[in-house]
Amino acid sequence: MRLTAVVALFPDLPETEVLAWVDRGWVRARSSGTEWEFQDIDVARVRLIRDLTHELAVQEEAMPLVLSLLDQVYALRGQMRAVARAVEAQDEAVRAAILAAMRG
Repeated sequence: MRLTAVVALFPDLPETEVLAWVDRGWVRARSSGTEWEFQDIDVARVRLIRDLTHELAVQEEAMPLVLSLLDQVYALRGQMRAVARAVEAQDEAVRAAILAAMRG
């Protein structure tokens, strides 16, 4: 998706602001020479940053920390899903032992 299409999704978001987020590395859009290309994940990131800045009033200075923490939570969720799949693949005795260990 091109920059103009992304900006059209968010009428209250100036193009210059989106480009500033790209420059800061908050959004990882790719340049195809003369035009910026945004993948679905980039558009989701723009929506997140827009909500954080415009709706929740997160200050620019705090944004790198907030985004880093959110990225860590997202990565952790993926790791937890992988652990859950690995546990589910075990036989009943192993699953029961894991549950018992988790309950302490």
